[in-house]
Amino acid sequence: MADPATYRPAPGEIPTTPGVYRFRDEHGRVIYVGKAKNLRARLSSYFQDLSALHPRTQTMVTTACSVEWTVVGTEVEALALEYSWIKEFDPRFNVKYRDDKSYPYLAVTMGESVPRAQVMRGSKRAGTRYFGPFAHAWAIRETLDLLLRVFPIRTCSAGVYKRAQQSGRPCLLGYIDKCAAPCVERISKDAHRALAEDFCAFMAGDTAKFMRRLRDEMAMAAQNLDYERAARLRDDIGALERAMEKNAVVLQDGTDADIFALTGDELEAAVQVFHVRGGRIRGQRGWVVEKVEDLTDADLVEHLLQQVYGTADEAAGGDVKAARDSGLVPREVLVPVLPAHLDEMTTWLSGLRGARVDIRVPQRGDKRELAATVLKNAEHALALHRTRRAGDLTNRSLALREIQEALDLDSAPLRIECYDISTTMGTHQAASMVVFEDGLARKSEYRTFGVKGPDGEGARDDTAAMYEVITRRFRRYLAERSDSADLEIETFGGEVDAETPATDRKRFAYPPNLVVVDGGPPQVAAAAKALADLGIDDVALCGLAKRLEEVWVPGEEYPVILQRSSEGLYLLQRVRDEAHRFAITAHRKKRGKGMTVSELDSVPGLGPARKGALLRHFGSLKRLRAASAEEIATVQGMGQRTAEAVVAALHPAGSPAEDGSATTTVESAAVPSPEQPELGRPAAADAPEGGASAAASSPAPSPEAPSPAPVETSDARA
Repeated sequence: MADPATYRPAPGEIPTTPGVYRFRDEHGRVIYVGKAKNLRARLSSYFQDLSALHPRTQTMVTTACSVEWTVVGTEVEALALEYSWIKEFDPRFNVKYRDDKSYPYLAVTMGESVPRAQVMRGSKRAGTRYFGPFAHAWAIRETLDLLLRVFPIRTCSAGVYKRAQQSGRPCLLGYIDKCAAPCVERISKDAHRALAEDFCAFMAGDTAKFMRRLRDEMAMAAQNLDYERAARLRDDIGALERAMEKNAVVLQDGTDADIFALTGDELEAAVQVFHVRGGRIRGQRGWVVEKVEDLTDADLVEHLLQQVYGTADEAAGGDVKAARDSGLVPREVLVPVLPAHLDEMTTWLSGLRGARVDIRVPQRGDKRELAATVLKNAEHALALHRTRRAGDLTNRSLALREIQEALDLDSAPLRIECYDISTTMGTHQAASMVVFEDGLARKSEYRTFGVKGPDGEGARDDTAAMYEVITRRFRRYLAERSDSADLEIETFGGEVDAETPATDRKRFAYPPNLVVVDGGPPQVAAAAKALADLGIDDVALCGLAKRLEEVWVPGEEYPVILQRSSEGLYLLQRVRDEAHRFAITAHRKKRGKGMTVSELDSVPGLGPARKGALLRHFGSLKRLRAASAEEIATVQGMGQRTAEAVVAALHPAGSPAEDGSATTTVESAAVPSPEQPELGRPAAADAPEGGASAAASSPAPSPEAPSPAPVETSDARA
């Protein structure tokens, strides 16, 4: 625990201009990011008497060991920089709104030459129009199926589209008139783009003109006695009406607004938002957040708007027109409490939209009633969250405290790293490192290791592999800590450039409070020796044995026994099981690559593209083996020297006759041709591991290497 007075900058050093500041811990990791209209006034408030600070702020300033700041021109620039740094550094003491689920959107890829409508999740992409979010993916598909009658735009993947182009035949949707089939040029690309723009306009709420146009066409067809066309148009109108019924009209036509509601207590808060476009509810989202910093409701709303609309700027790539066309920033933002810096937030959102954005609290009428409905949804979401995760925060704190007491640690192990080894009879050795912070998995910090051994052929057993992995991880930590020492001296506790490289993101720059290894005394002893050889004595170590779930500590004759029902043991089991899963995944991937071998792999300078070209040209390995260097050199991309290397590889000294009988590899697994699987993938990718199909597509084992058994183990005792 640091004393804030030890790193407090002199008041005269801090400017009085707007800016963004960062607090760092002893390892140089950013733990808090904030902005200020006056940096001197804001930073001075953190260095007052600790008893006058909020408990969460006390924890932050005593965890930090330095502070730095960046001066910007305006408060709007500070707002944008704060958002980008929070996203980049993921500070543990900043409130971060995380979706309670990954919401699907209806996306139209207008950035492609032939736009495609599809269900899409995740981060927004430039050049794509998004509608939603929807609560369920099936709701998008149902709506899209109705609209394809009237707007038959492409929905197929790139692979299906390319195959249709090559064959000259459309897919099923093209035959049933739910796709205009631009793949076979039934419609031009320009006409298809116009159709996609009409689809986007309809989804954006401009529905009246399409309904009016279809009714006029239906009346004209009936007047001309073209009753079949009139009937089709009647069905199209019915499809559009059913699609419109799925989104109830709640506000007057033309209303574009996002309506937010917030509810919670001192520890947690729930947020809901209804996206209203064209007077209709087009989507809904929800978040539940733990309050890890001392914020008012106005501050929470400001951070919420930063996170929700920051994605609009990223999706548009800074293009104002693209941001406006994306529809992610509406005309009105209705909030329960005005944000702390209303003018700056309004300016920022107006800049993203390219037009005026109003942020206000609804006082009366339909919008006030709808805001009350959104608030009820937020209250229900918070109650459901508490029911599902009752005591989650308490249980995590209890688990860390139990581990601290059981292992006699000085402080709770806020960062735990767990290591596991996975191998098949000593072949394809792989190791995993998983990280848990504050009792939760931090998957962005997961790492895998390829175990090399002293001769590059792998370690002799699990203990040697564990020694190697722990040594490599902590040797890297010592090196990165040494490399960053000069930067810390130069930048910590003062002004920094906004473009300073993010050295914080180095992979092994932070040591754990506790290292857990999957195994018993042998694995623990190997890890302890690795740490001792590197001179590291401030990292706790233990092992969790599978058979009786015993916790082994270095140098102890007997294990530490935790009660089966204890939260501490449950957390260690979760960490161990996650490391085991991650190690097996890495091992299977490595083993899969090792099962696909080609005689051409040893030819220097011959990559996948030229191997594929050779085998497509000659048709088989037998014909390639019978070819001369001059014939091989005629293949596009091949030179005389490479051709001679190919001949030498296929005809080693003392090899048998050139009849193909000595082939010990399956080239069908290495030829990226239309009839054969992709290079680097077993021919029977869907067959069970160790089954007949896998055996048929695998190379024969060499005399030097043992044949791998279909058994996986990560414990030397197994």
